[in-house]
Amino acid sequence: MKVGIMSMQRVRNYGSFLQAYGLKKTIESLGHKVEFVDYKVEPPLNIPPQREYVKPPIISRVIRKIREQAPQERHLKALNLQKKEFIDTFEEKNFPMLGIDENKHYRTKLDALVIGSDEVFNCLQESKAVGYSRELFGKDNNAKKLISYAGSFGNTTLARLKQYGIAEEVGDLLNKFDAISVRDSNSGNVVESLTNKKPFFHLDPVLISDYSAEQVKDVDEKDYIIVYGYSGRITPEEGNIIRQFAKKENKKLICIQGTHKFCDEYVLGTPFEILAYFKGADYIITDTFHGSIFSIINQKPFATIVRKTVGESYGNEEKLTDLLTRLGLKDRILTDMSKLEAMLKTPIDYERVNKIRADERKKSIDYLKEQLKA
Repeated sequence: MKVGIMSMQRVRNYGSFLQAYGLKKTIESLGHKVEFVDYKVEPPLNIPPQREYVKPPIISRVIRKIREQAPQERHLKALNLQKKEFIDTFEEKNFPMLGIDENKHYRTKLDALVIGSDEVFNCLQESKAVGYSRELFGKDNNAKKLISYAGSFGNTTLARLKQYGIAEEVGDLLNKFDAISVRDSNSGNVVESLTNKKPFFHLDPVLISDYSAEQVKDVDEKDYIIVYGYSGRITPEEGNIIRQFAKKENKKLICIQGTHKFCDEYVLGTPFEILAYFKGADYIITDTFHGSIFSIINQKPFATIVRKTVGESYGNEEKLTDLLTRLGLKDRILTDMSKLEAMLKTPIDYERVNKIRADERKKSIDYLKEQLKA
């Protein structure tokens, strides 16, 4: 069969890439031809109000200029330059592995279209790069069969869909799917409430995929802790506690994905090189979904900072709590930074976790085989 995947394949993010690549390889292993399908981006429904820029007083500008010369600020500036290099080169280095380039392909004729994984249903994000795209809910697709795999609404809840007046439309679109698979309980609740149908539950593709063919040899680095989180989301207070722990353990702090001025180094690389860094780390501290998954597949000691959604702020509570609970790793949820050291020093029963992953992989393969039958 000719199978299309509509996902977050163009997002310049290690997790987005690896989930797209993993799903592609998994479906190809079942004997299908796979290509990625793009979606039209529509304006976001909840654009935040624009703040009026007020030029700071002369004394503030002088102080800021002095601070920019401080060693810590110079360090952060260097990190951000590296971050820019990551953004500028990500597509060139990684998109060919997905079989995509700068040319976009919409409404491709297919035997089946698979929407997912990642936050394909998270339609209330502020980002103009995503917006409320009805095509991510299957609108105007050109496939004989429409299914999802481990799709997620992220922190978009049923209450918020109703608040913005799109619950009925989203429900109508979901009802046109031949099968719906989600990855978390919030998404399952939304689907069931809007369609009166129970969705399938499956793990993110990274947790069920085999990357051994792309495995990178061990990195030339040792005695380090990875901090994996988006820039600006780890607070100065959290950074100080992380820094104190690293100093006590005599470990270097390496940040990946986002830049953090309390870290010693920022690492760039292909997604598979980044997995090698996770493999070699002594500890991992993250506040992201895929940062947690990269820790799990490499069987490392890790702590996941969980944040609540407050108002329109982007919280991660729904997806991270569900992920870690499903894998029997609820004790990795960090809500009190004073417990960071104790959590990282507590061993993880990865034999039990791997058994859960193996069972879930079988469920995923059986679902894809059944839904993609000729």
